[in-house]
Amino acid sequence: MSIVLFACVHNAGRSQMAAAFFNALADPARARAISGGTRPANRVNPVVVEAMREVGIDLSGMPQSLTAERAREAHWLITMGCGDECPVVPGAMREDWPLADPADQPLERVRAIRDEIRTRVAALVVSRGWALPENP
Repeated sequence: MSIVLFACVHNAGRSQMAAAFFNALADPARARAISGGTRPANRVNPVVVEAMREVGIDLSGMPQSLTAERAREAHWLITMGCGDECPVVPGAMREDWPLADPADQPLERVRAIRDEIRTRVAALVVSRGWALPENP
């Protein structure tokens, strides 16, 4: 099974949304996602929580720290705007998704960021063959 690590600075928006979409779209027997932040916030951005609730996903949990142990699990590392603070995971495939930060953004803008993340995650899941099997 492949593990994809979505990382950003605070783990309060982009990486949380990406991991949640990934785990909703990917076959859990093939791949799963985790997320973390280099400097995790005290809570997930409330506007992000609201935007994700609109699409049926609960993000009311706590941001996670990006520890060496979490990073070692990953086969893929997808960073989101953490610049020089982005982790290095030896042996992992790496991509950077230059996405706008939802911090201090109105709900309408966060919805657009959410939708862009979902599109990118869906494309990744399909391109790697991790999609859920079709229902008969």
